[in-house]
Amino acid sequence: MSCVPWKGDKAKSESLELPQAAPPRIYHEKQRRELCALHALNNVFQDGNAFTRETLQEIFQRLSPNTMVTPHKKSMLGNGNYDVNVIMAALQTKGYEAVWWDKRRDVSAIALTNVMGFIMNLPSSLCWGPLKLPLKRQHWICVREVGGAYYNLDSKLKMPEWIGGESELRCCVADVLGSVCVDGGPTVVCGGS
Repeated sequence: MSCVPWKGDKAKSESLELPQAAPPRIYHEKQRRELCALHALNNVFQDGNAFTRETLQEIFQRLSPNTMVTPHKKSMLGNGNYDVNVIMAALQTKGYEAVWWDKRRDVSAIALTNVMGFIMNLPSSLCWGPLKLPLKRQHWICVREVGGAYYNLDSKLKMPEWIGGESELRCCVADVLGSVCVDGGPTVVCGGS
């Protein structure tokens, strides 16, 4: 099963047995504007108050105080579109370490006991109604463990997508790194400092 909904195999996912226990309570923030970095951060912390748009704007301004055009992407109206530098600085404000994962490394090297979650940057289409526009976009998603299982907490999903245990997570992350992040989209592994 792919942890990226548009990459999944319907036949595979329909035959997949879901856990029998009642699902845990999962915080899943939904997509607004270009705030996917905010949603990914709040989803990884499982707290809608972990960060606000204003908090990320302050971090952005601190990283690039005297310039209107910066390498730390954002919309000019403060509606989001933040890059990995803003995400990494935001994690540091909460005492967490962010590690930029090199997709050439084997995912079996990730010490999952030290990982709070994954924040991955994936290619995304921009749609206007039923039309898919030919613009290259990026989208931040969160994958993390909740209640003993891993979930895709992509803010574009209607609800969290169950991935499974550690082996399924490693397959999912390897799949994303190997096929979806073809343009070198960053993957941030979030762990305690």
